[in-house]
Order: sequence, then C-alpha cells, then structure tokens
Amino acid sequence: MVKSLQMQAEFMQEFGVCVFDVTLDCEDGAPTGGELDHANMVVALVNNTLDAPESIAKGLSRRVGVRVHDVGHDSFESDVATIVGQAGAALSYVMVPKVESLDDVKRAVAAMDAAQSAQVSPMPLHVLIESPMAVSQVFSIASHPRVESISFGLMDFVSSHGGAIPASAMGVASAADGTDLDQFHHPLVLRAKMEVASACHAHGKVPSHCVVTEIHDTEVLEVSARRAADALGYTRMWSIHPSQIRPILRAFGPRPSEVDLAADVIAAAHAQQWAPIAMSGRLHDRASYRYFWQVLERAHQTGAPMPKAAQGYFSPTPLNRKH
Repeated sequence: MVKSLQMQAEFMQEFGVCVFDVTLDCEDGAPTGGELDHANMVVALVNNTLDAPESIAKGLSRRVGVRVHDVGHDSFESDVATIVGQAGAALSYVMVPKVESLDDVKRAVAAMDAAQSAQVSPMPLHVLIESPMAVSQVFSIASHPRVESISFGLMDFVSSHGGAIPASAMGVASAADGTDLDQFHHPLVLRAKMEVASACHAHGKVPSHCVVTEIHDTEVLEVSARRAADALGYTRMWSIHPSQIRPILRAFGPRPSEVDLAADVIAAAHAQQWAPIAMSGRLHDRASYRYFWQVLERAHQTGAPMPKAAQGYFSPTPLNRKH
C-alpha cells in the first residue's frame, strides 16, 4: 500500500495530474482476526495523503479510496465506521465488493452516511460485480445516485459458476494456446463484461475493467487493455503490479492522431461559436464536438501529450475535490 501511494505521487509529479487511483484493500489485505488493526493502518495512510507537500504545492488532488469487506461480512460495519469516520476527509470513495443488489448498495450508503460528518459532501461509492446474480441486477445497481463506478470482478465471477466455466477464462490466451475460451472470448464472461459496461454508460457511471494476471507480459496486457477500451467500452482498468500501470495508461489514452484531430475540431468549432463546420471533407456538429471534447479529456486524464492550443483547456483539479 505504501509503495502504491509513493508511485501515485511520483506519477503526479511526472504528468501534472493524478493519472490513477489507489484503492487500499481491507478485504483481501487484512489478516483474519486483524481486521480492526488493518483498518486503523489504512486510516493513517489515507490521512497522510492530505499532507503530501508535492500535491499541495501544485494544487493537485490525489485520488485514494478503500475497499472494505462486503456488506455481509462481520467486519463491514467496523471497516466503514473506522475508516470513513476517521479518514473521510481524505477519501475519494469507498469500494464495496460482492454487491449483489440495489439493497446492498443502500446498506453500504447508509453505513457510510452514518460514519461521515453531515457537513461534508456525500462519499461516492464504487462497487464490484462478481457473480451471475449481480450481473442480472447491474442496471438497477448502476441507477443509484451514489454509485460512481462499477468494476467487474473476473476471478470471483468465474469461480461462482461451480466449474462450469474453465480456468482459461480467468486469463488471456496466446496464439499458441490453441483455445479461444479466455476472458475476452468465453461467451458468459464476455456477456457479463458487456452488461457492466452498458449499465454504466446508461446511467453515467464509470466502468472499470478487471485485472489481467499476466504480470510481466506487457504486450499481452496492453493489447488486452486496448480491447477493453475500444471493443467493450471500459474507461478504467485495474492493475495488480506496478509494471502494468504505464501500458494501461497508453491503452486507455487516445492515440496521438486522435488528440491532434480533436484539438483541431474543437478550436475550429469554438471559432464558429459551435455552429456546424466542415473539416477535411467531413461535417462536424455538436454531437461530434462532444465526442472530440471527450477525447481531449481522456488525454488529460491519462497524461497523454496534447497540442499546445489544447493545454489551456485544463487546469489541476482543486485539492480534496470529490469526483
């Protein structure tokens, strides 16, 4: 956890923006019987991020969240009361795993609100979808106004099928494997990923793709990340090793040619007060302006280089702003 926070600070210095979140883990990270001690350690780490001088000096906002135990676990209430109650001002979100229904979301929100001071903005909630039942309820889950992001939990989803989905669906197949039943091709897994992404886009939430466990094969990782972004509509992706961060950023950031075109279209549109324009034989109007503005936003959020004319559109995120 400490190394992740150090890396986040280093990347912020390099890119001038917080290009990835850090989610401190209380679910798998806490030893059995040591849940409260682990939660208190997380409190200390989270509160320490408020005092990071490199962030304050540049007016940058760090995004640090925490994954607590699921709502059915004995330590759920204690996790939330301890961490949100003592470190809520420094948290960007709380993540709850194994969410099965809208009722689980409501229970999580109630616990967060009970632990949080009434004077601060309501804490955003991130949820993990990890079972067939959760997939069947994902549009309802995404509809809750406090849900900010939904992640797909691949490993638990596969194992929840009782062996009906092969282990190959938890990985990424190479051409030499001779099988196409990996996480991007098994029909049940692919359908679940698409449901999560569709529900998020229907309700304006952030879809976050699952991990790729091939830690050291950065080519496999980057191809997988690009597929998640381009073919499945995901806008974020989990990493499980420091070596995965840069390939993910490259894959989820727009290509340089896209950024250049977006900057040209937005500049021309602005000059015409957002009336329709023709550029290189193509018509552009407010629908395409919205798309190309989103391209520039993605470039900014992933630290991708932008033309000088577009750099003035963005400024550092105010410290402690929730988003």
